[in-house]
Amino acid sequence: MQKPSKYHNNRKSYNWLIYDTGDKWLMEYSKYYKGTLVDLGCGTAPYKDFFLQYADKYVGVDWTNTLHNSKADVISNLNEKIKMPDDYADTIVSLSVMEHLCEPQIFLNESYMILKDGGIMILQVPWMWWVHEAPYDYFRYTPYGLKYMFEKAGYKDIHIQPTSGFFTMWFLKMNYFSLKWIKGSKIRRSFTRGLLIPFWYLSQKLAPWLDSKHRGWSLESAGFFVVAKK
Repeated sequence: MQKPSKYHNNRKSYNWLIYDTGDKWLMEYSKYYKGTLVDLGCGTAPYKDFFLQYADKYVGVDWTNTLHNSKADVISNLNEKIKMPDDYADTIVSLSVMEHLCEPQIFLNESYMILKDGGIMILQVPWMWWVHEAPYDYFRYTPYGLKYMFEKAGYKDIHIQPTSGFFTMWFLKMNYFSLKWIKGSKIRRSFTRGLLIPFWYLSQKLAPWLDSKHRGWSLESAGFFVVAKK
């Protein structure tokens, strides 16, 4: 089976660790991808082929007012009633979407409605991450807030998984921040990038090991995955 990052074109020399981390958990939860899989907030649908290695059918849902070149099969505003039948999906996935919704509880309530009984929702959100895709960046969620909102929507068997520890989060932020140093003439940009690449590589190699030595590693995670059952 191909890993998820094979299908995503945002993996760069300064941020590949965040995609390796995401791959780890997407692969871990692959046993849940089955039947009709609905991707809520699919954007450019980068993981469509990955999910179709497991599920029988993929349906991408998103709205038209997006910063991405949407490849949605169904156009629907996720802050409102989702334009899909009730009890339709065997699996729902939603990756880096709910922070961009101004009505996240409506979104979870609606996801519950379109999911079949016994179906699974897998959601990923950032936590220690900067404002992005402004002005459509509204919330960050703690594990306790996520559990409360999923329970309120009706979900059960809710499992929340930190995606990283402090050092992964911190080094990735430093790597993104250091991109600002790459400016000037083409020669200067190439020289600066050449100096930074070893730092980017070593920091991303070192971060998971440092996380493993940190007793409170999960308290400053870059984000969380949630797996919940209807």
